Amino acid sequence: MGLNKKIVYIETYGCTANQNNSEILAGILANSGFIVTNNQDIAEIIILNTCVVKGKTESKIKGRIKELKSKNKLLIITGCMPETDFKRLRKIDNKLIFLGTHHFKDIINLIRDYQENKLDEKKQKEYLSQNPEIKLNLPKKPNNKLISIHQISEGCLGNCSFCKTRLAKGKLFSYTREEILKSIESDLQQGAKEIWITSQDNAAYGLDQKGKKNLLPELLNSIFELKHNFKLRLGMCDPNNILPIFDELIEVYKNKKMYKFLHIPIQSASNRILKDMNRFYTIEQAEKIIEKFKEVFPEGVIATDIIVGYPTETEEDHLKNLEFIKEFKPDVFNLSKFSSHKQTPAGKLKVLLNSIISKRASELMQIHRVTAQKNKQKYENKELKVFINKKISEELYESRDENYNIVLIKCSKEMLGKEVLVKIEEIGVHHMLGEMI
Repeated sequence: MGLNKKIVYIETYGCTANQNNSEILAGILANSGFIVTNNQDIAEIIILNTCVVKGKTESKIKGRIKELKSKNKLLIITGCMPETDFKRLRKIDNKLIFLGTHHFKDIINLIRDYQENKLDEKKQKEYLSQNPEIKLNLPKKPNNKLISIHQISEGCLGNCSFCKTRLAKGKLFSYTREEILKSIESDLQQGAKEIWITSQDNAAYGLDQKGKKNLLPELLNSIFELKHNFKLRLGMCDPNNILPIFDELIEVYKNKKMYKFLHIPIQSASNRILKDMNRFYTIEQAEKIIEKFKEVFPEGVIATDIIVGYPTETEEDHLKNLEFIKEFKPDVFNLSKFSSHKQTPAGKLKVLLNSIISKRASELMQIHRVTAQKNKQKYENKELKVFINKKISEELYESRDENYNIVLIKCSKEMLGKEVLVKIEEIGVHHMLGEMI
């Protein structure tokens, strides 16, 4: 039997790396003669690219599998869930087939093995094995041709007590600088104007290689040398791995191609909880990084993550989180309610009451909304140069200023990919409204 099912729908959950993985899957499938559609009803194959960071997302995905179970379609589960939840997913639907996070290049082989009745348990396990896979210079079908997402590594050096993702992603595996530069150059030649650098922890780049030297600043400087006009956004960096290179990184951020955007996940403002979480830094070290960044780039955008309701979190710990938000006023705040995963050390602890977690989450988000909006007051009636990178609706487009603030403007599709001057008319919590000058 050949590859007789040809129309594929891909549904993506989770991080920027997952978005990139779905673009790669779509590219490989399209290159092999498949039709990648946005209409799930006409699809013969449905791929769910999954995430295990939040329990809420896991529940949503499992509900989605149950919903799709009755439809006469081949359902492929990829992303992080196959390696962490294989048996539980099989109980939901024993017809599911799985593609592990280290086997995206094998999507065609997986479908062929299934359709030729060769996908026995032994072969299925091979598609879930942890083999290093470089996700660069592959066929890609981007969601937005102006935005080019590049993974620089996979896995991490962490051992966080709450994290299930590391069980799927494995240990840190850094890609070569040559492969990364080749991939970025290719996308820039095809019209990309914005580069997103992503991984589980960008600041760890190179620490798995001989000599264990952090190579992130060198990599970024090499990217800036590419002879194209573009902006670069650096994704998440853990505090402990930023610290040794922060002076170098500050110099990197001074480049005009670099968005003044720092994503530093603290997870908790309590040193006691950080120790329980097995995070390798103190809150004072994280605060020092933010303070120095803001000292050099006063209008730079800070993004952070906090997990509320860790099992050992007390009211005193929660107050420290509140104080952190009040003092450092992050522009972007990724708040997660603690998710208990049985495979992790924290999953063996007694969880806090939902009512307590929800109350604390609400208090944190309320303060964030106030402080984030206050941050933007300085922009009211100000003129900003912005890059238009995304269509929101027929008339509304998203753009970014040099600090990566979102500015929504009314314009035509001809303006996509252009830099324009706007006057800020209105401010919100997470975006501003501007008018083209």
